[in-house]
Amino acid sequence: MRPSHIALAVLVTALWGVNFVVIELGLDHFPPLLFSALRFLVAALPAVFFVGPPKVALKWIVGVGLALGVAKFGLLFVGMDQGMGAGLSSLVLQVQAVFTALFAALALGERPGGVRLAGMAVALAGIAVAAVDEGTSGPVLAFVLVVAAAAFWGVSNVLTRKAAPPDSLNFMVWVSTVPVLPLLGLSLLFEGWDRDTDALAAMDWTGAGTVVYVAWISTVFGFGAWGFLLRHHPASTVAPFTLLVPVFGMSSAALLLDESVSPLRWCAAALLVGGVAVTSLGGRWRKPGAEVGPAPDAQGAQTAQGARV
Repeated sequence: MRPSHIALAVLVTALWGVNFVVIELGLDHFPPLLFSALRFLVAALPAVFFVGPPKVALKWIVGVGLALGVAKFGLLFVGMDQGMGAGLSSLVLQVQAVFTALFAALALGERPGGVRLAGMAVALAGIAVAAVDEGTSGPVLAFVLVVAAAAFWGVSNVLTRKAAPPDSLNFMVWVSTVPVLPLLGLSLLFEGWDRDTDALAAMDWTGAGTVVYVAWISTVFGFGAWGFLLRHHPASTVAPFTLLVPVFGMSSAALLLDESVSPLRWCAAALLVGGVAVTSLGGRWRKPGAEVGPAPDAQGAQTAQGARV
C-alpha cells in the first residue's frame, strides 16, 4: 500500500475507535434505541439517492439489516447505556470474528483449520478475562448485551457471505435503511413517546453533533473510504488495520472519558486482539474435500461491515 492509503486506513480505524466515545456522549442526550435509529436515518436515507437500486435480493438486505442494524447496534447502544464503557465495548465487539467462524461452520459448512481454532480459543480466553474484569468493576448485564451484539454481528457477516454483494457500498447503504422503522418502533415501545420527544426537543449542538458523527463521519465517510481501499487492495491487506479499532477505542476513552484501563483489561486486550488476528487472518476456510475462501466482493463487504461501528 502507498503511504497515503496506509494513512487513510489508520485514519478510518481511528475514527471508528473514537466513535465509541461519541456514542457514549450521544447517550447522554438520547435514549439508546432512538439514538441508533437516528444514526441510520441520517446516514442512509440521503445516501440511497446516490448509490442506485439494490443489486442483491431483498431478503438479504432485510436479513442483514435486522441482524446488524436492529439487533447488533440496538444491543450495543443499550449495553453502553446500561454502563458498558466505550473502551471495553470497542474491545469486546471484536469477538464477532469468533462468532462469525462458528456460524459459518454451522450454516455454510466451512471448517476452520487448526490455526484458526487456536486463535478462537485465545480470543475467547480474552473475553473470559474481560468478563472477570468487568464483573469486579461494572454491570455484568451490560457486558452480556455487548457480547450478544457481537454474536448478531457474526450472524450478519454470514448472511453477507451468502448474499455475495457485487457492490459493497450499495449493499450497506440499502441495509442501513432497514433498521430505521424497527428501531423507532422499539424505542416507542420500550423508551416511550415522552422520553423520545423530550430528547428531540432538548437536542442541542452537542447532541446533533454526535448524530452527525456516527452517521456521516463513522458510517458514510468511514465506509466509503474503506470501500475505496478495498477496491485498490486485497481484503487480506486491508483487514489487519481493523485491529487498530479497539486500540483507538480504549485510548480515546481513557483520554476523553477518563476510563481506567486495569492491568487485567490490558491482558484481555492482548488476548482478544491477538486471537482475533489469528482467527481472521490465519489460513483459509475449508469445506470437506475442498479448500475455499469467500468471493472477493463478498469478503470485501464483510470486512468493511465487520470493521465499522
